[in-house]
Amino acid sequence: MNRRIRATSLTAAAVALALTLSGCASWFATDSGPAESTPTGETVSNDLDPFYSQVLQWDDCGDGLQCSEATAPLDYSNPAAADVSLALVRQVATGDDRIGSLLVNPGGPGASGYDFVKDSLDYATDDTLQASFDIVGFDPRGVGRSSAVSCYDSADMDEYLYGLTTAERGSDAWITELTASSDAFAAACADQTGALLGAVDTKSAARDLDLLRAVLGDTQLNYLGYSYGTFLGATYAELFPEKVGRLVLDGAVDPSTSNFEVTKTQAVGFENALRAYLADCLSGEDCPFRGSVDSAMTTIGALMTSVDASPITATDARQLGANALLTAIIYPLYQATAWPQLSAMFDTVLHGSADAAFQFADAYNGRDADGNYTDNSTESFMAINCIDYSYNADPTIMRAQAAELASAAPVIGPYMSFGDIGCANWPDKFTGERAEIHATGAAPIMVVGTTNDPATPYVWAQQLAEQLDSGSLVTYTGEGHTAYNKSNSCVNDAVDSYLVDGIVPASDPQC
Repeated sequence: MNRRIRATSLTAAAVALALTLSGCASWFATDSGPAESTPTGETVSNDLDPFYSQVLQWDDCGDGLQCSEATAPLDYSNPAAADVSLALVRQVATGDDRIGSLLVNPGGPGASGYDFVKDSLDYATDDTLQASFDIVGFDPRGVGRSSAVSCYDSADMDEYLYGLTTAERGSDAWITELTASSDAFAAACADQTGALLGAVDTKSAARDLDLLRAVLGDTQLNYLGYSYGTFLGATYAELFPEKVGRLVLDGAVDPSTSNFEVTKTQAVGFENALRAYLADCLSGEDCPFRGSVDSAMTTIGALMTSVDASPITATDARQLGANALLTAIIYPLYQATAWPQLSAMFDTVLHGSADAAFQFADAYNGRDADGNYTDNSTESFMAINCIDYSYNADPTIMRAQAAELASAAPVIGPYMSFGDIGCANWPDKFTGERAEIHATGAAPIMVVGTTNDPATPYVWAQQLAEQLDSGSLVTYTGEGHTAYNKSNSCVNDAVDSYLVDGIVPASDPQC
């Protein structure tokens, strides 16, 4: 079944592909029991005051980290009606010149900022930032350890993600099958999640950010957002421009882009990344392809067509169809250091084995070796996107868009089409419109873009930096999804100087 590829955080890909991560911290002070936060004490409306004045209790949760939980209104228009909980983890600043808190979001939507900081702190931030800031990871509403979206058990999730349709792709019967699957998933989410399902929109999450800022004791928000996290950060800046401290938005999402344009731009981005991988592969040894990049792309296209018609059975009896194979291909394209593993996976699939492909797809989907789903990233991804965008499941429109996708990205595009079906009948609908974000009156905001980022293509970083009244663009020329702390010293120095010292580059440093 077709699912739109999520602009997920780099963290998950890095961990599963055995890249070098370190989440250790060396300092933690709890000499007299749990630490407490000191809220700013700022004036807010009477109905919000209990939330903004709450005192966080920080407890030791291992590896030099502290954990806590904040309470936020389910609905900011009616704060007294119901609450949600927000899970946080932090490492206290290791240096003597602490600036304040730096909230970090890894993207998704649906990725856990709690796990990002707890499991891979040194991947999320470098020593310079850790010396100057309390590094705070949090799970947004709907995600992970916070009040979370829940839909399916593991068996039903397997069928939802990996189940195969019986009709020909794009036919009326195929659309009917896909619609039935999507509607059943949506109904389960509504049944299991309740009122929270309609309150996981990004605007509400941005209001949570302001609440967290205040209870952490920061008069202004300092924030590092990756991928979808850039949309969350930009939304915050639009809502609270006067509260913007130093915001870094790395791997930017253009907030004004429609659902279809997101899909199309991502399809082209992954197609370009696949071509870059092939150019590198064909220039070295142990490449499973021969000839030119174009001929190798033709081979991959034929492979996709083949498994779409005749899936490959894995040793666990699951069948590898085109959509699962697409996920397996896209997953290692997030980071160029994973390209050797992508070559190994292609080699096994070309020889009729599905196991390595399922390992990649499972890692992307948060499924462990025992068949259990270790997080709710798929469920929260769908829930947040379904109320952050508008959708149209008219078959005539979808078929026209499918043709456009196939023309723009001939190998990737055909398997990213018809994505509107997943949210077309969602219980809670998008209201308003997708629009540019200007954040008028905000302090300078840094936008970082990678020229061949497949998941959040560079053009989005250019567009967001241009939209923001105070946007400052930092370009990294290279491959992979997001750039800070994983590209070069030029990017790292620009980000660190901005966050620590408030220095904004006079012009794009063109890293």
